[in-house]
Amino acid sequence: MSTPEPSITDADRDAVAAQLGRPPRGLRGVAHRCACGLPDVVETAPRLEDGSPFPTLYYLTCPRAASAIGTLEADGVMKEMTARLAEDEDLAARYRAAHEDYVRRRDLIEELKGFPSAGGMPDRVKCLHVLVAHALAAGPGVNPLGDEALAMLPEWWRKGPCAEAAAES
Repeated sequence: MSTPEPSITDADRDAVAAQLGRPPRGLRGVAHRCACGLPDVVETAPRLEDGSPFPTLYYLTCPRAASAIGTLEADGVMKEMTARLAEDEDLAARYRAAHEDYVRRRDLIEELKGFPSAGGMPDRVKCLHVLVAHALAAGPGVNPLGDEALAMLPEWWRKGPCAEAAAES
């Protein structure tokens, strides 16, 4: 089962490379754009060019957003969210549905049998970057913990584009 490869412009590729400080791997397309207009989440192939599995379908590329999320992680947000999953059956069910959505979207491109979704889904919170990327790409209401983390972030785009080289394209 596969889906057509999404389109991506050379300017988007340049922007993502500038954001990451390296050429992107397995890039399929832009999954979400920042308010500044640059990509902030990309969709990646389930397998890299060399054939190795890469189960992270949605990859956060904006360094400002990534830094703000890193602060949340350092503040213990992941541990708190994981504890809530064990106590709140409704939240756990919605998070499991987010996991199923993530895997379904990835499997439409290529099935990775035996590989988990990402970010610790469905049982724990291992990476807020992945959950926020999923929330941005899929839209509100799909990943409850991604939505929560996104709501905790400052407006990272307020300072303008995060990548000078991309802004000049």
